[in-house]
Amino acid sequence: MSAAPPTAVIEQHWKRNLAVCVIGAFTTIVAMTLLLPFLPLYVEHLGVSDAAAVVQWSGVAYGATFFSAALTAPLWGRLGDRYGRKLMLIRASLGMAIAMSLIGLAENIYQLVGLRLLAGLLGGYASGATILVATQTPKERSGWALGTLSSGIMAGNLAGPLIGGSLPPLIGIRNTFFLAGGVIFVTFLATLFLMKEAPRPKPKADAKATASRRPWELITDRKPVIAMFVVASLVMFSIMSIEPIITVYLTQLHTENVTFMAGLVMSATALASVLSASRIGKLADRIGHRKVVIGCLTAAATLLIPQAFVTNAWQLVALRFLMGVALGGLLPCIAAIIRHAVPDAVAGRMLGYSTSSQYVGQVLGPLTGGYLGGHFGMSIVFIVTCVLMGGCAMAMALMPRSMGN
Repeated sequence: MSAAPPTAVIEQHWKRNLAVCVIGAFTTIVAMTLLLPFLPLYVEHLGVSDAAAVVQWSGVAYGATFFSAALTAPLWGRLGDRYGRKLMLIRASLGMAIAMSLIGLAENIYQLVGLRLLAGLLGGYASGATILVATQTPKERSGWALGTLSSGIMAGNLAGPLIGGSLPPLIGIRNTFFLAGGVIFVTFLATLFLMKEAPRPKPKADAKATASRRPWELITDRKPVIAMFVVASLVMFSIMSIEPIITVYLTQLHTENVTFMAGLVMSATALASVLSASRIGKLADRIGHRKVVIGCLTAAATLLIPQAFVTNAWQLVALRFLMGVALGGLLPCIAAIIRHAVPDAVAGRMLGYSTSSQYVGQVLGPLTGGYLGGHFGMSIVFIVTCVLMGGCAMAMALMPRSMGN
């Protein structure tokens, strides 16, 4: 009996693949973000006593994962093209399970930073799942499938800080990492045994010739694409420059149950983004993506100012929620502008570079926030981020009006 053609395999298994990818992306994103509420406490537990050093090392430890992920993402993408997406997801889930468990065994700050680098080096499940779902789902259902996967990723960003704020008081910090590693190991087993990837046809000669060309050579107007890379990086910078210092900031506000409130503050941004992303995306389709990007950047910059002067935790929760509404509309608009600005042959690679740009923001944000917060006070972090976002909005407003419309 002859083997089933690739289209038949896709039709038969894509829903199960999607379910595995959603669960896997959710669990790995939770694992990457759950340590945020208690990271400064863990850094202090590992022997860092100076308050400024605690804040700075927290930024370094958190940003380390995204630094190594940004460096290795193109490599894993290329290996996935050659050896299969499922194999990359198996690698990422097993690697993350091992790395998260080892983080719970760290005995000093250098081991923590090194293991966070390892987690980024071995990770990449969510990005790999996005590519697999895009290529292994029937075209008429791909939009819904990718939207479902995106909801799982955003839910992970929402649940991670909440889980990280709730578990350590119950089971301890180290056991929280062990539990996260165990959950991701279940994801590894599900990916290994339940996922079925359809074989890909061999590329034709003309496709090989197109793939061998440099992607920038195929783009007639590069300014919108480069601008969106900058905005994508800045969006993640604006989120991550604040989150590593939130626990210390709440401590200065004399907040009770600091880890829980820190998780609530961080999750408020993700929750608002989940609620607003699709609605703002529809608005952008109607009035133009460029206008929405400028409006969202301006709103986010404005909301950063009062965050520097809050007097209690609930004020910060409300302001971070409102800022999440603005930030939720940015990433879908960025992707739309890039798709419209580049030919289909390089759209995937350009969107991949956009993801790498977000990783850059996730690296620079914690480093900058930790340094400024530790040496100049917490309020200056909000002000500097506000200036950057406001400047980006102004630069976007001065660009040609045809961009993104």
